Amino acid sequence: MYSNDMTFEEVLKGAEAILQGGGDASGVLLDVCRLLEDRVPHYDWVGFYIADPKEKILQLGPYVGAPTDHVRIPFGRGICGQAADMKRTFIVQDVTKEGNYLSCSSSVRSEIVLPIMDGMSVIGELDIDSHSISPFTEGDRELLERICSLCAPLVRSLRDGSRRPGVQV
Repeated sequence: MYSNDMTFEEVLKGAEAILQGGGDASGVLLDVCRLLEDRVPHYDWVGFYIADPKEKILQLGPYVGAPTDHVRIPFGRGICGQAADMKRTFIVQDVTKEGNYLSCSSSVRSEIVLPIMDGMSVIGELDIDSHSISPFTEGDRELLERICSLCAPLVRSLRDGSRRPGVQV
């Protein structure tokens, strides 16, 4: 059960409603970040990275949470870069046990990173940090993978359009 008595399905329906509401891609993705951070107690930083596959770089997009110095991450570097390079979801239940972790804040204890795909290409990622150790479940993975699929067209439009720096709330 998530905060405000929202379940997995209710969070997904909330994201679907935001995505169906229209608006510019950055604003809609920011609203998805806000929903996730607000409704899931162990999601303390939620953000999208937009991939540049030619440069093999992830560029920070819309996010909510503390500011981060990691606005450009090369593929392969850190958990985000590793997820982009290997094209798979990474769940790190305790970041102190991960040698390739890029520290964003001393408060972060765990992370889940999900690549957003267009065919066989990574076009972006959803990155979520938690201040708790071992909070992520298979339910989190399923929810977030579904949300990533729904967000893919907006991420693609940001990748193909203008690149604005991350938006922090």
